[in-house]
Parts: sequence; C-alpha cells; structure tokens
Amino acid sequence: MTSPTRVLVLNSGSSSVKYQLLDMRDSSRLAVGLVERIGERTSRLKHTCVGSGETREQNGPMGDHGAALKAVAEELAKDGLGLDSPELAAIGHRVVHGGEFFTEPTVVDDTVLIEIERLIPVAPLHNPANLTGIRTAQELRPDLPQVAVFDTAFHTTMPESAARYAIDPRIADRHRIRRYGFHGTSHAYVSRETARLLGKDPSEVNVIVLHLGNGASASAVEGGRCVDTSMGLTPLEGLVMGTRSGDLDPAVIFHLARVGGMSMDEADTLLNKRSGLFGLCGDNDMREIRRRVEEGDAQARLAFDIYIHRLRKYIGAYYAVLGRVDAVAFTAGVGENSAPVREAAIAGLEQLGLAVDADLNAVRGDGPRLISPPSARVAVAVVPTDEELEIATQTYALVGQEGDRTA
Repeated sequence: MTSPTRVLVLNSGSSSVKYQLLDMRDSSRLAVGLVERIGERTSRLKHTCVGSGETREQNGPMGDHGAALKAVAEELAKDGLGLDSPELAAIGHRVVHGGEFFTEPTVVDDTVLIEIERLIPVAPLHNPANLTGIRTAQELRPDLPQVAVFDTAFHTTMPESAARYAIDPRIADRHRIRRYGFHGTSHAYVSRETARLLGKDPSEVNVIVLHLGNGASASAVEGGRCVDTSMGLTPLEGLVMGTRSGDLDPAVIFHLARVGGMSMDEADTLLNKRSGLFGLCGDNDMREIRRRVEEGDAQARLAFDIYIHRLRKYIGAYYAVLGRVDAVAFTAGVGENSAPVREAAIAGLEQLGLAVDADLNAVRGDGPRLISPPSARVAVAVVPTDEELEIATQTYALVGQEGDRTA
C-alpha cells in the first residue's frame, strides 16, 4: 500500500477559513476554497475543484468554525476528496505567532496547544482563530496528524542583536518582548525560489525579500537564514502598510494619551486600522492610489511617496546588514503586481548595483522573473509567493520524518 500524499492546508482567521488541498507527489492543487463571515447569517463558502474546474457556493449561516469546516468537508467529499480519504496524510495549519518556543513546523499535541494559547496576549487577533481551526480539525479527524506551521519560525534565526529591543532585558523576558517577525512562510518560500531563479543553492545567496501586500514586511536572508526582519513584537512595526503605520516614535502613543485624551484601545485602533496608506489618503488599494496619483491627487502622491521612502530605507538598511546582496525580490499583491512601486523603490540605487529595466518591469507574468538589466550587479526579481504550498511542503516533510521514526 502506498503512503498517503495529500495535505489539507487550513488558514483560520477570526471569521474566515481559507483552505487548499494539495497532492505532494507533484505539489498540485486538487481543491481551493474560502469560507467568509463565519458567525453571521450571510456566511459564504466558495469552493473550486481544480480537476473539474467546477466552482460551487454555499450561502447561509455558519455559526462557528466547526460548522464552517464541516461544510468544507462536505464540499471536498462531493469531489471524492473527503477528509475520510486514506490518501490524506495530514492537515497543516497556519499559526501566526509561535514565539521563541516554536522554531520549526510541529505536530500538534496538548503541550503545543497550551503554548499557542499562552501566546494569545502577543497575537490576540490571530492565535485564537488558529487554535479554533486546529481543535475543530482534530474533532473531524482525531487520527490524523495536525501540523502547526508558524509565521514567526523562519525569523527565529535572527541574532540577538537584531531580535532584542534596547530595554531592560529582565522586563523584556518577563513579558516576552522581542522582535519576532511575521510572514515567515512567505519569506522562506520566496528567498528559496529567488535562489533557484538565479541557478544557485539558497546557502550561497543573500536576498532582501519585500513582501508587499495590505500587510507588508521586509527581511534580510543570508544563505537561506533570516538575519533581520521589519515586523517586531507584532505586525505593526516596519514598513508603511495598508492600514498600519509601521515604524513610529513610541512617544507618539504617550502624546496621544496625554494631549489627545486617547485610550490605549483607541490608539491601538488608530495605528493598526486607520493609519498607513488608508490613514494618509483614505485608500489602501495601491491600484486606486496610483490612479489618483496619475490624476494629480496631492494626498495620494504624498501617501505613495511616504510608502516608497520607508521601503527604500529598509532596502538600504538590509543591504548594510547583509554586506553583500545577490538579489532583491518583490512578492505578494503589491510587490507582484505594481510596476510603479518596484520602479520607484529601486530608482536612485544604482550605486548599490540595483536597477530596473523598464520593459521587463512592465511585463506581467505568473512565474518568477528578473526585472533588472543583465548588466546589473544585483538581481531584482518578482517572485510570486505561495504560502499554502510552503505550509504543505513543511507539513508533508515533517509527517514523513515522523513516519520514518515510528515505522
């Protein structure tokens, strides 16, 4: 009997579940889907069977994640891909915060669940939903390995000089205050794919990865290991994002409290949900911002310029951290699709060996590609991210190792 080769990837949010079923023999997708508005009467499940090309929808109340995942299981079963299939090897879960404890993908047991729960105070919006997804999947398939893949794990290789904040270490340790970083599965996948694009082993390549979506982060990857990243204790630190401020003088919060009369919750909402591009110009969609810029909108232009200024600062900073840079890789929604952002971020960095070829940059494509001229000392690349494939790959590799040890 052949070993099972399928992995179901679950990304459980507070009111949503994204999922993909992959066959790891060739990393092909068998089914993809999304459940939205869990807990509301207007819940919606959109499911696509890749093999047949058929897309189906369920509309109606799904009171909790248990109901949502049962609906997902029903849709998979209709395609002959049900959770009871002997071909299903494991379920891989995206978990946002793994702290210092989790440095690699981990088979879930009671100890793992307790530790993920202990990290809720530093990831209050994400870890509770991730836990719910894991526990629900355990109820549906208690015999199946559940694997947690942590957003923070890739960044645990940062040296203490990069991971520590300059505050009393006793206080920092007591309250788990340090730079953890996020988007780790994306940074791991893209840095590795960039090395492949260059025809080199990841251990030979230094890459600056720019994950630019509504959430945005940068990382400095030296020989396949992260040595610095822009997000910190939470995803608020670093680049200007869709609704998050990114780097900020901490005294701004004190000022808002003392002078503006804001509560901590109000300041939290301001910086996480009403700042960034949205706070600057009322839009967090880069396509709309670029349209307004081209029409001469001064506020949109200012927002774009602030966004690019911060991005260029991180490119320069991580160039200094790495010492030698082989490539800068753009990824995620904005990074993959906005040629003006890529052009503006690299413009003026010729002395660092960076340049963008206008014609190559304008070409849209689905796969990894270089957008720098052949003469450039440092490659500039567009590398589509695939976090679900990365989670599935790590999950399947771990389950195989566990099987080898217990055989």
